[in-house]
Amino acid sequence: MRIVAEPLEAAAFAPFGEVLETSGPPDRIINQGLCGRFHDRAGLDFGDGRAGISLFKAEPRTLPLTLEMVERHPEGSQAFLPMSFDPFLVIAAPDEGGRPGRPRAFHTRPGQGVNLRRGTWHGVLTPLHAPGLFAVIDRIGEGPNLEEHWFEDPYLVLATA
Repeated sequence: MRIVAEPLEAAAFAPFGEVLETSGPPDRIINQGLCGRFHDRAGLDFGDGRAGISLFKAEPRTLPLTLEMVERHPEGSQAFLPMSFDPFLVIAAPDEGGRPGRPRAFHTRPGQGVNLRRGTWHGVLTPLHAPGLFAVIDRIGEGPNLEEHWFEDPYLVLATA
């Protein structure tokens, strides 16, 4: 089973969350006219607990990539903001009765991040270049917030056509 990565575009990614980027004119000009603010671009959603910012450093991967597992976080959304201008791969799948449906893969452009909605099935953090450093905004709290699903037949994720 093959999945071809597609460019990350807001409309295509909308079922899974928001694309975080500075496209178009800023919503406001601040800081003495020297900074454009792109305001309130992601809906953070947490059951209990609180929002926290963590730093993740992940090993770069290469394509094609074997996708064996996806996960989701039922108690909170999860935003990934790369701390470099290197593209990365985002994999997300619709929920079909408590199990993931067919995954989709998205190849980001430099400067894009994503916010995955609460409960969205997604692949693990997949940088395509070093350093693989990301700021991650997600739920900090007690209790379980991770479900994993391992595919009987893995998918092969191919580079953008």
